[in-house]
Amino acid sequence: MSVPSTYIRPSLNRIAVPIVGEFLLGISVAMAGLFMASHTSDAAAGAFGLTQQVQESLAVIFRVLAIGLGVVVTQKLGRNNTGAATKTAFLALGASTWAGVLAALCLLLGHSWILDTLNAPQEVVPLATIYMMLLAPAMVLEVYNLSMAAVLRAHLFAKESLLVMVAMHGSHVLLAWLLMLGLGSWDGWGLNGFAIAWLLSRAFGLMLHLYFWRTRMHLVPDTHHWWHTPIASLMPVLRVGLPGAAVEFFYRLAFMVSISATAKLGVAALATHSYTLQTLKYVLLISLSIGWACEIMVGRMVGAGQFKGAYIVVLKGVRSGIIASGTLVLCAAIASPWLMTLFTNDPSIIRMAQWLLWMSVLLELGRVFNLVVIGALRASGDIHYPVVASITSLVFILGVGSYWFGQWFGLYGIWLIYILDEWVRGVLMWRRWRTKGWISNAKKTVRQLKSDATQPPPIETLRELV
Repeated sequence: MSVPSTYIRPSLNRIAVPIVGEFLLGISVAMAGLFMASHTSDAAAGAFGLTQQVQESLAVIFRVLAIGLGVVVTQKLGRNNTGAATKTAFLALGASTWAGVLAALCLLLGHSWILDTLNAPQEVVPLATIYMMLLAPAMVLEVYNLSMAAVLRAHLFAKESLLVMVAMHGSHVLLAWLLMLGLGSWDGWGLNGFAIAWLLSRAFGLMLHLYFWRTRMHLVPDTHHWWHTPIASLMPVLRVGLPGAAVEFFYRLAFMVSISATAKLGVAALATHSYTLQTLKYVLLISLSIGWACEIMVGRMVGAGQFKGAYIVVLKGVRSGIIASGTLVLCAAIASPWLMTLFTNDPSIIRMAQWLLWMSVLLELGRVFNLVVIGALRASGDIHYPVVASITSLVFILGVGSYWFGQWFGLYGIWLIYILDEWVRGVLMWRRWRTKGWISNAKKTVRQLKSDATQPPPIETLRELV
């Protein structure tokens, strides 16, 4: 299969390293927020951790766009169809507006129901309620930044994307420190200051993204791009993004069941859960970054018909992820007695978190396969298998299992379920890639890209050109 003459094979390190930096910044900001909240009270830390899980669940809406954008734009660029890639990028802005408004309304109008469903302890409810309402406006800006960053990375401007994240997250930490803890005789706004800092930093990030879109890719959105979203034109993004987001939706739904089971165990268990998960985010960021880089590379390689190269890239990505994540989680487990003192002096919480981090050695090794391979499968055009293969495990192991194991064995039982779920899904994804079950879908993707390139522009595009 021929390769377009302008095809450029990207480097895994060139893409992955800046993405590691992005994730490291994002996780560090969340860690800083948890650190400052924990020094207010364990209830504030619990509210912060609980609300963060709600945010990540709502982010499934955003991931529909981010997943679809990343795959569709990279595939079109792999075929050197820059006009179609540009149009897709502009369409995503309007979709981002509506997705952000939907998420904001969920926080504003549904906060009471959400907290009640999650069995939030009474000490946590007042703090979490106000915090969620203050976060609502920032959701619109958050989805803009995610979508625009996905377009930057798809064009291989990963360094520029990293610069935006450095500025955005750096301003978030500085503002949060001031607004949460106060200055001089002013005591600050506590947990609510973190939400206000979030809004201001995301507005700053949006301005920087607009600058790089204009200077690096020569993309300058008009007013109508921010709200106009013809569904027919957005269908290629949704066709990829919806199945991908469906996996995340079921994951977040099942994970929220585990959060609810944890909340039933009390404030101490909820705080321990938050401290441990926040620490583990530093471990999984390597595999997550490699997975995103592999998705970008596989999308471009499949678009160019380079199936063998795509296959090899993912094998290397999994190997690198296992080595890096395995090393980091071992270090975290060994250092856990000291790490946990950053958040609490409660010996029972520290002891429980230590055991959870040692159990997480198995958890993170299984998670590598999910984070690296599933994105590659989507980018190859194999968008349905990950959904079908994952849902059973997510519902019956992660969802149902965490509920019952939480009742029988407490927080340790919930962690055992996390491990089992990651390994079941990870083995299924790895087997699909190794047996090359994705090849037939990759061939269909290439045929569709060729067909799209030879078809005349739709009427709406002709009107825009005129």
